Parts: sequence; structure tokens; C-alpha cells
Amino acid sequence: MDAAALYLDLLKRTLMNWPYADWEVADLDPAGLLRPELLAACRARGVRVVAPSPADPAARLEGRDWPATAHTMVGRARLDDLQLRVEDLLRVGVPGDLIETGVWRGGSAILMRGVLKAHGVEDRKVWAADSFRGLPAPDVTNYPADRGIELHKFSYLAVPLERVRENFARYGLLDDQVVFLEGWFKDSLPRIPVAQRFALARLDGDLYESTTDALVNLEPKVSAGGWLVIDDYGVIEACRQAVHDYRDRIGIRSPVVPIDHSGVCWRKEG
Repeated sequence: MDAAALYLDLLKRTLMNWPYADWEVADLDPAGLLRPELLAACRARGVRVVAPSPADPAARLEGRDWPATAHTMVGRARLDDLQLRVEDLLRVGVPGDLIETGVWRGGSAILMRGVLKAHGVEDRKVWAADSFRGLPAPDVTNYPADRGIELHKFSYLAVPLERVRENFARYGLLDDQVVFLEGWFKDSLPRIPVAQRFALARLDGDLYESTTDALVNLEPKVSAGGWLVIDDYGVIEACRQAVHDYRDRIGIRSPVVPIDHSGVCWRKEG
């Protein structure tokens, strides 16, 4: 492995918190661990009470857990594949920037910026699009496929923009090649300039609505030979339905390529 490959391998391991995954630190569940009055006293003094929380190695590698500390939850296979897709489009010369819709703590977008950095690419940007306040409540009137999905209730999935920026900075990858696009996808993605082109779009919106908003606004901007990557295709039926409804409506015939139990991708035909 050359220096760039070693760097990207270490970057992926670090994004997953793999070196320390056997002894992470998580917010303490007070049940049985602290007397309620002691826990209340700690909170009153602004003391954050934490406890060690070992990860399941297999779940972490496969992207099946919600990590306490890691900057990504997508697992090694999807990180490896994302690196390969970016390196493929760089090698072939597909024009355009890279974008992720739904960045959480920033892991996949950080990796994309790292790939550009490792290969000395200075004429492409990484766009990180997110509400930075979690998922929207399902609009079941207009998107009935999202009925019963309650991810908007999980504050764990709401990561402020300031924290995501800090995460980029911790890896030395926060610079003018990173663009943050804040807001619900239905509001933010239409603000992207008409002439903007992307070589890769990674969609991680979970919902039918969010996936559709991303496809409608981004798929036409993906250059021929570029990649569409869908994170939740294999685990959320509403996301999978949104993908096929859009592909059928537009007449996309490029084969859907599995990445792992959850992710898929396809190449944009010219």
C-alpha cells in the first residue's frame, strides 16, 4: 500500500472509531448505576455523567449499530465502496463535485474530502447537505410510504452544523473545498445553482420524501459516468420505493448494484 492508501485506510478506521470501539464512552443510563439524587446533583452542576460502552465489532464493521462516539455509522463496506467510486470518477475524469444528503456527524463526507486530499485534487468540492437538526416528521398526506417511520423523534440523529464543521476540522479537512448546505432538502437542494454538476451524489435521507427530494434535485445534475449512491435502500422500504418510483418515472435502466445489506449504487448513463 502506498502512502495515500495507508492514509485512507486509517481515515476509515478512525471515522468508525475502530481503534477504540471495544471501549467507547456513552452517556450514562442512570438505571441502577447512580442513585437518582446523585445523578440529579451532577446534572444541576453541569456535570456530564458517562460510562464505558463496548461496541459489537461485527455490527460496527457491517454498519448495523448507532455508535456512541464514531463519526459514521455506515460500516466498512460502504466506506470502502465510497472510496472506490470517488477514485473511479477521478480516474475516468467525470466532471463535477461530490455531495452527500444526510451527513449526520459528517463521516462519509469527511471521507470524500479525504480522498480528494490524498490524490491532490484541488478543483472539486464536497457538499454536505443536511438539516443539522434531525429528520423531518413524516408528511403522510403527500408521502404515505413514510407512515410509521418515527426517526424524527431521535435527538441522537440531530447533529448541529457547528459540530459537523468541528469534526471536519479535527481531521484537518475543513477548508474552502467543503460546502455546507443547511435546511430540509425540499428547501435547500433547489438552491443549488442550475449549472452545478456533480460526479457523485450519496443519498442518506431514510424517508421516501427525503430520498425523492434528493433524487429530483440532484440526479439531473449528476454527470454522465457519475455515481448515485443510496445508503438506506436495503433496510428502509420507503427509501427503496422512492428509488424505484423515481427510476421508473424517468426511465433509468442502469443496474442497481448492491454494496452491502443496506447500500446500493448505479452509474449515470450518458
